[in-house]
Amino acid sequence: MIAGRLRPFGTTIFTEMSALAARTGALNLGQGFPDTDGPAEIIDAVTSAMLAGANQYAPLAGVPALRMAIAEHQRRRYGLEIDPDDGVQVTFGATEAIAATMLGLLEPGDEVVVLEPFYDSYAATIAIAGAERRLVTLRPPDFAVDLDALAGAARGARMLLLNSPHNPTGRVLTRAELEAIARVCVEHDLIAVTDEVYEHLVFDGEHIPLATLPGMAQRTLTISSAGKSFSFTGWKVGWCSGPPQLIAGVRSAKQFLSFAGGTPFQHAIAAALTDAERHVEPLRASLRAGRDLLCEGLSGAGFAVTVPQGGYFVQADAVALGVGDAAAWCRELPARAGVVAIATSAFYDDAHAGRTLVRFAFCKRAAVIEEAVARLAAV
Repeated sequence: MIAGRLRPFGTTIFTEMSALAARTGALNLGQGFPDTDGPAEIIDAVTSAMLAGANQYAPLAGVPALRMAIAEHQRRRYGLEIDPDDGVQVTFGATEAIAATMLGLLEPGDEVVVLEPFYDSYAATIAIAGAERRLVTLRPPDFAVDLDALAGAARGARMLLLNSPHNPTGRVLTRAELEAIARVCVEHDLIAVTDEVYEHLVFDGEHIPLATLPGMAQRTLTISSAGKSFSFTGWKVGWCSGPPQLIAGVRSAKQFLSFAGGTPFQHAIAAALTDAERHVEPLRASLRAGRDLLCEGLSGAGFAVTVPQGGYFVQADAVALGVGDAAAWCRELPARAGVVAIATSAFYDDAHAGRTLVRFAFCKRAAVIEEAVARLAAV
């Protein structure tokens, strides 16, 4: 018995395809999790925190050291002035931050502008909040934002939910795009919620937080996560930051979702954020190499590849291989090639827009990528 507002979403594509990988023994280039751990010294910091007694509930807002580190990171890296007490909320991953934001700030019937394709929790959490989504479609091969469509969708809307670097396309929105988006937000008095979990994983271009643009600091909630930045996706340490009046709404919902936890992990990420670039630079270099290796291999196997500017994923168009339905093709792929990938149509409401696109993850060891590419080329 599933509530009607959740019934359309079924089981997430990540659960389905990762289960298929486990069942068949296929190489999993579907779900975006690294197959190596992050820096050992960050792991050691968790042990130290546990031994020091950080094993009970954290404060609702998050441990003070992490909130301070997040505020200092935003100031140092982007010039944003954030109140570490009332302007930061720590969450169980960015996914909970998104859910708490939708539940804490939206009223039933509100409308949210979302770029599609989109991370699947966006649609689900908007629906749980009783709100509606208005979609602006990014189309291959460049996945540029249709600014006229965005302006049209914004009329009468309450919120914009924006993701850059973008999952699943790998686009890093340009300054010109972001400035135009900011103007739309100001003109239509939108709350902006920005999912920036890949902020440190940019290979080409520049990550520009929407909150740094004119008129945006007091209307923008910025969401990020340690999972992607430091390769600890299982720790589920995320956060949002922004003006206290918006954080208050998030916090009001968060307290009734999970309240607080992961205390030793929060302490470890506080230490990691104080020297984020030193930890992130080797990861970024490794991911760039993985991206190039996968893109080259997929191109050699006959896919039309869009090289991502950031994140974990490559978009590959399989139309030249005679694929008309990538979803069906991906379900057959483990048996045919021993590789799991995800059809990008899973992230579109307009499934036709992504019907021949396949998302491959490159956050894997080089040997795994090489083997996956060889298997794909063989079939």
